[in-house]
Amino acid sequence: MQELTTVELRPEAGEGLADSSSFSPPVVVTRPTRTQSATPLRHRLPAAASQLLRAGMRMLGEEADHGRLLLFSPVFLGAGSAVWFLAASDFPLVASLLCLLALTVAVLIASRSRAAVRATLLALSLVACGMVTAQFESRRASTVILDSSVTTTVTGRVERREGDGRGRWRYILAVTDTEAPQVKRPPERITAIARGADAAFEIGDLITGRARLTPPAGPALPELNDFSFSAYFDGIGANGFFYGAPAKVDAQAGPQAARSTAEALLEGLYRLRSGIGDRIRSILPGDTGAFAAALVTDERRAISDATTEALRQSGLAHIIAISGLNMALSAGIFFVGFRMLLSLFPGIAEAYPTKKIAAAGALIAVTAYFLISGFAVSAERAFIMMAIMLIAVFFDRPSISLRNVALSALVIMVISPSEVLGPSFQMSFAATLALVSGYQLWKDRRVRENAFLKLPIIRPFVTVAGFFGGVFLTSLIGGFSTALFSIEHFHRLTAYGLPANLATMPIISFIIMPAGLLAMLLMPFGLDVLPWKVVGFGLDLVIAVAKTVSSWDGNIDVGRLPAWYFAVAVAGFLLLTLLRTRLRHVGTSIIAVATLILLLLPGPRPPDLVISEDGSLVAIVEAAAMASNRERPPDFIFDQWQRALVLPRHDPPKMLEGPAIPPEGEDRRVRLSGDQQNEVRTAMRAAAAGGDANRFFCVKKAWCTSRLANGQVVTVIDNAAYLGPACDAADIVVTSVRLRFNSCRSGATLFTGETLRRTGSIELRFTDAGLQVATAFDALSRPWMRHRAYDWRSNSFTESGLANVSDSGE
Repeated sequence: MQELTTVELRPEAGEGLADSSSFSPPVVVTRPTRTQSATPLRHRLPAAASQLLRAGMRMLGEEADHGRLLLFSPVFLGAGSAVWFLAASDFPLVASLLCLLALTVAVLIASRSRAAVRATLLALSLVACGMVTAQFESRRASTVILDSSVTTTVTGRVERREGDGRGRWRYILAVTDTEAPQVKRPPERITAIARGADAAFEIGDLITGRARLTPPAGPALPELNDFSFSAYFDGIGANGFFYGAPAKVDAQAGPQAARSTAEALLEGLYRLRSGIGDRIRSILPGDTGAFAAALVTDERRAISDATTEALRQSGLAHIIAISGLNMALSAGIFFVGFRMLLSLFPGIAEAYPTKKIAAAGALIAVTAYFLISGFAVSAERAFIMMAIMLIAVFFDRPSISLRNVALSALVIMVISPSEVLGPSFQMSFAATLALVSGYQLWKDRRVRENAFLKLPIIRPFVTVAGFFGGVFLTSLIGGFSTALFSIEHFHRLTAYGLPANLATMPIISFIIMPAGLLAMLLMPFGLDVLPWKVVGFGLDLVIAVAKTVSSWDGNIDVGRLPAWYFAVAVAGFLLLTLLRTRLRHVGTSIIAVATLILLLLPGPRPPDLVISEDGSLVAIVEAAAMASNRERPPDFIFDQWQRALVLPRHDPPKMLEGPAIPPEGEDRRVRLSGDQQNEVRTAMRAAAAGGDANRFFCVKKAWCTSRLANGQVVTVIDNAAYLGPACDAADIVVTSVRLRFNSCRSGATLFTGETLRRTGSIELRFTDAGLQVATAFDALSRPWMRHRAYDWRSNSFTESGLANVSDSGE
């Protein structure tokens, strides 16, 4: 304890200090005091916490004064929709409506003096509103999804079509009939690929043909994307292909009329869209023409796989999607060009508001662009955003603002709540939100005047540097803002997207989009050939850049993220981009801490065995590779497995010599004789015992078997005739055949086409406690899953839930 000596000057009572004669001598007073280092920590912490709390409340009040809390309305609305879609079962609609009504009344009667209470009630009401809109969209869709794969004769009316440039056409058909066999629960709309036809069918034609139809795919692994979810809300009940070329039902009849005026208008737009795409591809052949058509009509199937993969690996795939870049460039070019054209006429420029007239023209142009673009989510979001920005010009309001982003998000969430969970919606809004937020920070920065930069000889260099600096910052911000969502949905990152975008943005901005806009304006007059040639020149440069950058092999496989990390990181990202005060750094801290925990904590143990949802593909997971039962596994499933598990190497099975018993093509229900069963059983045991561990040994189109590192034996059979020997020789048996039982009498674990249909894809882990089974579906109560519980024999839905996959039958 230190002592502090002070001197106190005390005047005499009743006298002032001005009279020095009456001034008493100073009194020396010694007081004990504490230094700061001696103050107990427990006393200092509450004071610091109190100051921090007061500062936080002050900044929160500043955010509210600037209307930033309003920007969180789409966050709460989208959270409500996400909660409903991710829930294990449907919520009662009446209960949801009553909850929304009660919260709305509470917001209206809440005291305005209690802002925190009102804000909380409003947030809860938006969450409830999101849940209600999600329920209404699900009821409005009511898509009938095919329950299981079937080969049948399909008759349907062509609603849309898209060619791939190699003689194949993808049709969306409104199904009118099925026969041989007749599907008891047919989907209303399907997609089917046809090849071999001399010419494409027109929209409205009634066609028929023998086709193989399959339900939309479920998750390739538990926690991956469920494609049946998006198919349900797109109205697609099955995917398939025709055996041979389909035929027109009445060769002499013209296209059938649409069922309603709305459908007729849509089909007219699709006809226009197809005609524009055909026109562009007739002028520009190959990938160049397909790329150009994709920029206008969003028809991407004609682009070759090699070019598509190069664009994806180089981080330039966003150019193909009709998104904010395309819409902004088309609207901006039209707006600036039209305004400059009007300025050439002084009478018009002085008498009329040319800026607003140009904005109206740009709005018409982007509306036409949206109508012929196929109504993709990215195009929808970009159109709404650009429309709001251009309408803001009419009222002399700021065009680029976070409020416009929030408003466009609210519109899409109300119209299509299911898009909240899709990568297109999340990535497009994340990029837009980050760019607009970064733009506002840049606009509000302190600018120091520099006379040197204003010199006439320096100004052109400053302009060029500003352009490339803007492209650099835009690409950097866009890449960082979408990285989290790219990892979540695609499990990989593109390392060289920044240099690729820096190289291609000037080409797109100054060559491709201006020439493309001019070509579209001249197309009705047949004068569009030369502008399209210019577009083709620019696209050839873009393709060359994409192939060069993709050859650098810059893809980084990341694998699956824990569910908690994605939710926490998204919350931090929203705080970082939606707030304007220092409170936004709370979001930065949340992302940093969550990432640090993710890196420090051990990751989840990878599965030992993975099984596809139909049982036809099985893979053993090792430290550096996957060994599958197929020499050429299907890319659609296996690529997702490799990205999610970060295992790029594939070990194909070793093929064994020996005839298939029964012969190929024989009925799967045939029974083997006793001698045949012994022969197969002996062959299976010999292959498992004598071969390498964690490697499949297969007899083609018959069976595959493997001995795992822990001694367990896995056998995959293509024919139910091998079930008996497989159950005797293996510990785990997998078959794609839909059997009516789900267990082996030997005690082996059995996975059949029927059990897998209910559970979806499966991950198996061998632990000290026994075999752990992780399934894609625990229950089948949601509308986009119910088709898995349908039994065509009884024409009814059976009890949903996890099938009994591990019981040992007697």
